[in-house]
Amino acid sequence: MNLTRRASTIGAVLAVQAALVGAAVGPQLSARISGAEVRLEVGLVDPVDPFRGAYVDLGYPGLPRQPNAVTVEPVDPSGEGDTERRGAAYVPLVRKGDLWVGTDVVRERPDGLYLACNDGDWRLRCGIESWFLPQRAASAIGPALRERRAIAVVRIDRWGNAALVRVETG
Repeated sequence: MNLTRRASTIGAVLAVQAALVGAAVGPQLSARISGAEVRLEVGLVDPVDPFRGAYVDLGYPGLPRQPNAVTVEPVDPSGEGDTERRGAAYVPLVRKGDLWVGTDVVRERPDGLYLACNDGDWRLRCGIESWFLPQRAASAIGPALRERRAIAVVRIDRWGNAALVRVETG
């Protein structure tokens, strides 16, 4: 293989890798840079996991919790086979005092502020469920999360991509 061909191959591989990294972090980066800041009530789903490091798994009482609660039209009109659609789901947000809450999950992109989520798993995932922080800080914030005395500050871009910016207590 000549040097020019090898350099072209390496360049193509590097370009593909850069595109994959961009696709992976693009939604979070877009939300952090251009997103509107909202405040959501937050609670604890799972405390620090020793196998994954210092992280907490968060739940949002003001958002729909279970994919089963979503009313969907049958995928197969004949009534046979699949009766639920899973995957892309959107949660429109409305302001309620100082906080924002989600309304029913919808399948079409809504107008206004919303979260782009996925309900293909055991729970609705909107990209703001995990929060990584130092071990000591994760242990210290646990009581506030368990007692629902914490507020998540989230940035949401115009496509519904969300990024958890911080969690405030007290």
